[in-house]
Amino acid sequence: METLKKEVQQKNTATSVKITGAEAVIKCLLEENADLAYGYPGGAIMPVYDEIYNYRKDFHHVLTRHEQGAIHAAQGFARVTGKPGIVFATSGPGATNLVTGIADAQIDSTPLVCITGQVASHLLGSDAFQETDIIGISTPVTKWNYQITKASEIPEVMAKAFYIAKSGRPGPVLIDITKDAQFGELDFSYKKCEKIRSYRAIPAFETEKVAEAASIINNAKKPFIVWGQGVIIGEAEQEFKNFIEKTNIPSACTGLGLSALDTAHPLNVGMVGMHGNYAPNVLTNSCDVLIAIGMRFDDRVTGNLATYAKQAKVIHFEIDPAEIDKNVKTDVAVLGSVKETLVEIMQYVNKADHSVWMQEFDKLYQIEKETVIDDQLNPTKVGLTMGEVLGGINKETNGDAVIVTDVGQHQMFAWRYANFTKTRSNVTSGGLGTMGFALPAAIGAKLGVPNREVIAIIGDGGYQMTNNELGTILQTKAAVKIVVLNNGYLGMVRQWQELFFDKRYASTEMVSPDFVKLAQAYDIEAQKVSKREDLAEAIKTMVQSKEAYFLEVVIEKEDNVFPMIPTGASVSDIRLS
Repeated sequence: METLKKEVQQKNTATSVKITGAEAVIKCLLEENADLAYGYPGGAIMPVYDEIYNYRKDFHHVLTRHEQGAIHAAQGFARVTGKPGIVFATSGPGATNLVTGIADAQIDSTPLVCITGQVASHLLGSDAFQETDIIGISTPVTKWNYQITKASEIPEVMAKAFYIAKSGRPGPVLIDITKDAQFGELDFSYKKCEKIRSYRAIPAFETEKVAEAASIINNAKKPFIVWGQGVIIGEAEQEFKNFIEKTNIPSACTGLGLSALDTAHPLNVGMVGMHGNYAPNVLTNSCDVLIAIGMRFDDRVTGNLATYAKQAKVIHFEIDPAEIDKNVKTDVAVLGSVKETLVEIMQYVNKADHSVWMQEFDKLYQIEKETVIDDQLNPTKVGLTMGEVLGGINKETNGDAVIVTDVGQHQMFAWRYANFTKTRSNVTSGGLGTMGFALPAAIGAKLGVPNREVIAIIGDGGYQMTNNELGTILQTKAAVKIVVLNNGYLGMVRQWQELFFDKRYASTEMVSPDFVKLAQAYDIEAQKVSKREDLAEAIKTMVQSKEAYFLEVVIEKEDNVFPMIPTGASVSDIRLS
């Protein structure tokens, strides 16, 4: 009996240890196998940083040059790894500087665990130095948030944070911890969260809905699939491929769905949306069955909803019930994880031949190729085009690189012309469209997958929003490749001004510093290219470099990205010029 009591006491000692709240934060992260974080220290989070110093052999922290850089880096990490990105910031401005990135992560379903310091609990509501109600501020743009005022709360709240961030449709969570909770002590033990009452991460699918969807698909003459990032988030790339190959249905992606399916796959007919491919946009309004898989019918995909696919029966595979019928009325909604529902439907769908229907896509592709694509990849104009830069990158990387894009014309060109052979290779700011995203996101992506080539494609405008993060490259030695496509304008805004505002270029011409000298100041090898005969060799040098590299390419000033669906127009009214 005495021996048994000693064993119980030893067991309790092993699982429950008195430590500070700050140390508990780090131990919780390690329990979740999260040993890499991005952040910027300050007074209210200092106790946690003191523990980062103590755990520096096991826990790695990346000091960015701004909190916005930290959260975008965490987004890049999360997007390429599928793991929650970890962010630290102090109270007040440190916390508020995270908000844009949190909103970006929320709309793009990116899992993040953001940990902010807060003033001591007795000062809450007193307008103390650097006190901000970050819980109130972040509530609309987080999947969940919580303020910890007692050290004893930390393990349970952190476990919930990870579970919520990565389960179901992922998203950002924010945990705000008062300074006295960080200094306070608790008996530490950790148990991973596996469920939360009233929170159902993945809705159970209904077999009858799957069978109903299959019946419609089997009877379709002109079925068409639009897939989104849900295929990637759900780790259902192989299941999706099996499904389309059995049914032989032409399939197009959203911007965030890029890389789930090899660009060269014969059933991949391109991208839908405002600057997507001609065929899938036009034929959206000709299909008899539209099958949406892991996408949310964003306005940039649908154009004018009043004219979107009105002739088609709509089947929606979706994990989030809130997305069903939100924008487009569905005939059959198949709720659940696409990894499970796509497996389930395989026993019901028939092997089909849609080759005649596929020919319609091929014919329209040829029109786009002759009108737009050839002029981008093999231009006759004097100035360099963004398309030919992406074509050169494809040649050197064979489509194996992670492409991280900022927001603007270059983003659309990258989406249209980059080749992808592996999943989780397209990192971008989609729903929020955050300029300044690419450089820090590329750093986070590279640190997440150090053995992969990571290339940031950035415009001269967005680059100047966060190019201070070159300092993070200097400190971490992250071998990020940076390509700035410089046309001397805020290109996308200028294009709209040209097409819809009679070329009144108000505040869009961009005067920039010497980008090469700037990169070199951060000890990054750099060069500038303005002539076509120098482009291929410059790209080759960049890709083959084992260290960070900066390449500026001077682009034709008024080169526009087409096709284009004008705002408020139907997808079938897409313009080729």
